[in-house]
Amino acid sequence: MTSVLRVNCAIPPYILEELLESDNVEVRKAALNTLLTTARLRGARTVLAAFPGAATPGNGRRTVFDCRNGTDLAFAVLARSEDGPPSSDGAANRAFDALGRTRDFYQRVFARNSIDGQGMRLDGYIHYDEKYNNAFWDGREMCFGDGDGIIFSDLTGSLSVIAHELAHGVTEHTAGLVYRDQSGALNESISDVFGTLVEQWTLNQTADQADWLIGREVFTPMVQKDALRSMRAPGHAWARDPQPDHMSNYVHTSEDHGGVHYNSGIPNKAFYLTAAAIGGHAWEAPGMIWYESLKASNSETRFQEFADTTYQKAGDLYEVGGLQQQAVLGAWQQVGITVTGVPTGIAREQGLMVDENSDAGQQDSVAAVARRVQALAGQVQELSNDVAMLKGGVTSGR
Repeated sequence: MTSVLRVNCAIPPYILEELLESDNVEVRKAALNTLLTTARLRGARTVLAAFPGAATPGNGRRTVFDCRNGTDLAFAVLARSEDGPPSSDGAANRAFDALGRTRDFYQRVFARNSIDGQGMRLDGYIHYDEKYNNAFWDGREMCFGDGDGIIFSDLTGSLSVIAHELAHGVTEHTAGLVYRDQSGALNESISDVFGTLVEQWTLNQTADQADWLIGREVFTPMVQKDALRSMRAPGHAWARDPQPDHMSNYVHTSEDHGGVHYNSGIPNKAFYLTAAAIGGHAWEAPGMIWYESLKASNSETRFQEFADTTYQKAGDLYEVGGLQQQAVLGAWQQVGITVTGVPTGIAREQGLMVDENSDAGQQDSVAAVARRVQALAGQVQELSNDVAMLKGGVTSGR
């Protein structure tokens, strides 16, 4: 069967491009090979089913294949199936378990039957290529590289990365967000949101217990990077992390499909702030709001429209003006996006934080000062009235 692939990769291109300047020749070679292989994948290619019935729906049935360091999936061999015993290959078992946790998360939390909602099979391919520094979802299956062993480790070791990649499939079968500019950055952010939610759900962590890191396991111990990205603090996963966390720092670029891996930090921060404000398990109210908002979005949805939708869904699902809706409103304002039709000052009146450095925050500060002055004026007037009444009472008493 011939299919045109849109390959979504776990490792941002700016990290691999930086490695092309490494002093280590092996690191440079692995990075270049990964970039070239990924570029070839973005064209059309023929994908042959290496296992009978691999393309048919099957209630999220898992199958893992071993590419044996090749790139032609047609020649991959079966490593583990839903009915078979654990493999002697740790990578096969890690991939199998992560596929299962992700499938179970969508079923139990959102009542969604696998990635497409129709029981799509979950096929994984391990040991893809030689020293391949990436993992990717191509619209049909997941492929995992082993890493170069110097900068990157085996990509099957990160649940948040695997769940991130599978979430691209969920997006494809719901909003279908175009992978460019703001809709593409939102696509990436949605994958980070559900990537961390799968991990937090698996570990039964509350929002304040989670570290909110995506891909902390992909780097070897010798690399001075905490993770690929930080949702709690975009731009701080490592020393030169280029992600912005506010619209005032939005990255305008023709690279990386219009900066999809850069600007995803903005909606990422909004989700983290929402979850932190609501508290408890992030996959409950925050996750449901984002999931329903994704389903209500379309291929061209931008940050502003998505922010508006999350605010509306928070009111529909929970309570208009309630904690969940207040949290969503305040979170978007803190990253420089004001929900349409909602006066900025409302967030502060509801006890929410607003970024004082944003235009919205500065406007709100002026409004807050005006309200305080008005309130003080009222108090002064009341005090004057009391004094007048007191004087009147004393005079009449004489």
